[in-house]
Amino acid sequence: MTSEISIRVLIVEDDLRISELHRRFTERMDGFEVVGIANTLADAEEMTEVLAPDLVLLDLFFPEGNGLDLLRRLRARAIPTDAILITAAREMTSLKEALRGGVFDYIIKPVFLPRFQEALRKYREYFVNTRADGTLDQKDVDRLLHPHAGHQSEGLQTPKGIDPLTLRKVRQVFAGPTASTFSAEEVAEQVGVSRSTARRYLEHLVSEGFLVAELLYGVVGRPERRYSRHS
Repeated sequence: MTSEISIRVLIVEDDLRISELHRRFTERMDGFEVVGIANTLADAEEMTEVLAPDLVLLDLFFPEGNGLDLLRRLRARAIPTDAILITAAREMTSLKEALRGGVFDYIIKPVFLPRFQEALRKYREYFVNTRADGTLDQKDVDRLLHPHAGHQSEGLQTPKGIDPLTLRKVRQVFAGPTASTFSAEEVAEQVGVSRSTARRYLEHLVSEGFLVAELLYGVVGRPERRYSRHS
């Protein structure tokens, strides 16, 4: 399910060689599509409006201005795009301004592939987990805003026999449209566990209120228990 998601990326970088490098780095990642490269802030602003990228990989320093000024203009106009800042700026003030502007991540040049890939993996997880409609509880908010702390908290609260990492994987199966339903066997195949293990985790998520379960009766055989996100 999540493999079908394509995250649209706009690269904003005045150095042609670096923008090409970032394009190649991005296209190595499954589920990401580079929809454009802007080498000036003016082009970036226009391309953001026209192409509607999900994510902008944004440099900070341009001959004609500052990338954060572009970000502020996008925020002021409520343009729904996220940003990862990629910059040579090492000053704390730059980081603070970037965080106040709502950047998802801050990568210092020169960019190393593992750190670049880590940033995109985290963004993809965030992107997938925020696609589903519905209400939130505090655990959902903490998992999105404080992922490391949230995992530790889950580990303290989950009962015996429930591994936080496996639980997270099962949750991610339901990160898409809320109308999607899965059987224990289908979840087991996606997560890589046995059917009985998948059923245990699914029933735990039902008890938490994250999932709902229903029995579907086929033409022959026993009814099948299927799970979906709580609406």
